[in-house]
Amino acid sequence: MDFILTILINALAVWLGARILAGVEIKDFGRAVVTGLVLVLLNATLGNFLDWISTPMRWITLGLFSFVVDAVVLMVADYFLKGLKIKNFWYALGLAVIIAVVNSLFHWIIH
Repeated sequence: MDFILTILINALAVWLGARILAGVEIKDFGRAVVTGLVLVLLNATLGNFLDWISTPMRWITLGLFSFVVDAVVLMVADYFLKGLKIKNFWYALGLAVIIAVVNSLFHWIIH
């Protein structure tokens, strides 16, 4: 159940981010759900690896470098998904912040 909920929360966050940021486009909410699934899978694989190799940078920046890792994962998702379009790295970084805020709020409300 947590897996499906995480996918839906990520989908909502991506959809909301596309509405807020001009450089992020998503075709519809169905594509956002697919994007949420891809983000969960990428974060479980590539994201964990990037977090592991960037541990010293995350310590130095007090965790803020995690947003950069998340932006890289979003750029990889953008490369593979047709319904998602992120204009550049800075929009991916902004979307990473929006996703983190939405995830934090929903997990705070749910748990």
